[in-house]
Amino acid sequence: MADSAEHPEGLPPFSRTRFGWFMAYVRWFFRRHFHALRLLEGTHPAIEGRSVVIYTNHPGWWDPLVFLLLAEQLYPERLNYGPIDSAALGKYRFLESIGFLGIEPGTWQGSKKFLRYARASQRRDDTIFWITAAGTFVDPRVRPVPIRPGVAHLASGGEGLLVPMAMEYPFWNERLPEALVAFGDPIDLSTAASRSTDAWQEQLTTGLAATQELLAHAAIARDPTAFRTLAVGREGVGMIYDTIRWASARLRGRAFDPSHTGRHEEAR
Repeated sequence: MADSAEHPEGLPPFSRTRFGWFMAYVRWFFRRHFHALRLLEGTHPAIEGRSVVIYTNHPGWWDPLVFLLLAEQLYPERLNYGPIDSAALGKYRFLESIGFLGIEPGTWQGSKKFLRYARASQRRDDTIFWITAAGTFVDPRVRPVPIRPGVAHLASGGEGLLVPMAMEYPFWNERLPEALVAFGDPIDLSTAASRSTDAWQEQLTTGLAATQELLAHAAIARDPTAFRTLAVGREGVGMIYDTIRWASARLRGRAFDPSHTGRHEEAR
């Protein structure tokens, strides 16, 4: 598909070509550092034909890359946009062409730019607008996550769907961590009752906390069958130890499974 042109609604152009190149790197980088990316079963929201804003907790540095991997697996036809600190963006200017929007956090100008971009996305059905609701890193055990007022302003007078999403990066049985994700109940802004920004703030905070609780219980259970595996990374302990395990399996006439639990997985 051709790269998108600039739209009068206010979102900058999006290069699918550069996005494809970047995602090849993201997939490789993820496989090096994670065991798997897993989506909690039964939480995948249907968004066909709707504009979508997804607001999330912010447990770590990996969050934007997880957003992109999820989008590639679940909604490959969508263009992905989201705010990033303009100072950080200045170091990687190519990110501007794949949906990263430079914002000056904590300033009136930054808030204005954020709302302009987000409102533009809410008027389109070919994008997803991703927001880390707290704006800063917050431990995944914190309840409730402090949601920035701008997210509530999007709900007040907005359109389309507003969807909470929770993330965690726990260690289970393998050397590398899991990337776990769950979506919460979407809010349809076209049918939602009118309410104040403060009331929206409370509802959005409650919705995200409930989604975090749902994911936390599944993470504690450590049952991969409760999740849909979207991507698989490295398995095994290390080259020397795994070489010994491989040789032992060959001597016994068995196939070598590098996973610690002996349950090799593939993305579904």
